[in-house]
Amino acid sequence: MEKFHYINGEWTGQDLEKLEVNNPATGELVGTVPVGGKSETKKAIDAAHQAFPEWSSLTAYERSSYLKKLHGLMMENEDELAELMTLEMGKPLHESKGEVAYSASFVEWFAEEGKRVYGRTIPPHKEERMMEVRKQPVGVVGAIHTVELPSSYDCSETCPCFSSWMYFCREAAVRNTTNGCTSRGTL
Repeated sequence: MEKFHYINGEWTGQDLEKLEVNNPATGELVGTVPVGGKSETKKAIDAAHQAFPEWSSLTAYERSSYLKKLHGLMMENEDELAELMTLEMGKPLHESKGEVAYSASFVEWFAEEGKRVYGRTIPPHKEERMMEVRKQPVGVVGAIHTVELPSSYDCSETCPCFSSWMYFCREAAVRNTTNGCTSRGTL
């Protein structure tokens, strides 16, 4: 299985050096992923900034529908995702299935919670004043994380951002799995 970077709606990285991902139990090759660098990171950040105005203009219900679609796809492909996670990380299959379901629960929860990003009115200290808190998008979020629980980390980091208008770029700190590449591109 050969995976690539998904940047700005395109699979990229075919020309980059490849990192082999091996099954820790058997040593068998599971797949390869491109080794990205500054250029690919910059392209991903630029693409996220370019997409930010359109994404941030969506209503909470529109954003929720994207997350619900992702949740449905994760559950629909639970067995395949769990098998891939087991092959690349050596987890027992039942634990991988549990992680897929756990990850999907983050997606579902934030799909609903994002509809409740309320502002508020704060009592003023002077009668002729009014104080108001408005929650609105401010920019692109970036994250670097470990991959011990790649699916649940991805979902717990990305879904709050997507449900609250933010756009997200992520990178795994340890590049020993194809999972980060597999789980992207469904939104």
